[in-house]
Amino acid sequence: MDEALEVVDLVADVGLEGVVTWLFRLVGLLAVLTGVGLWLFVDVGLVIPAVLVAVGVVLLVAPSVLLALAELA
Repeated sequence: MDEALEVVDLVADVGLEGVVTWLFRLVGLLAVLTGVGLWLFVDVGLVIPAVLVAVGVVLLVAPSVLLALAELA
């Protein structure tokens, strides 16, 4: 966990935190939409879409949480 916070702190020092945050949010949004699309339109079961939605939600929330933790540390 310390290494992840160090990487986030380095990205924040360089000034790319906004770009990285929005990149993770975009990938998370695409994962959520893909999971919902698979669940609605393709008969692949429930496991794969549920995993995609869960990963997408984590990617939507994680950058903000990591940047907040890096500022506190």
